Amino acid sequence: MVYRHGSHSTYDMKYHLVFCTKYRYRVLTGEIAIRARNLIREICSSNCVDMVSGSMSPDHVHLLISVPPNQAFSKIVQYIKGKSSRLMQEFEMLRIYGQEVACCNSREC
Repeated sequence: MVYRHGSHSTYDMKYHLVFCTKYRYRVLTGEIAIRARNLIREICSSNCVDMVSGSMSPDHVHLLISVPPNQAFSKIVQYIKGKSSRLMQEFEMLRIYGQEVACCNSREC
């Protein structure tokens, strides 16, 4: 076990984070999965978060991350999910899924 050190603390805080795609659609495959993995790594490194391990399934993501005690876990989750969601809109397939769901859930259809 490796402990991380701050200026006045020694810590080993690890969190297991699992999040799913909307309606558990199986869209995290191929190029989309590779882009999502790279985005999550970039976001973690820019926020001083160590990604211990992670796996990507077609409909959900598992992450084991080590977070410094001066950062709130909820903010880290907000950064990961928010930024990756916005930057993943470059794929046309993801935008089509959103439009179909929005149309089928409206009362006008």
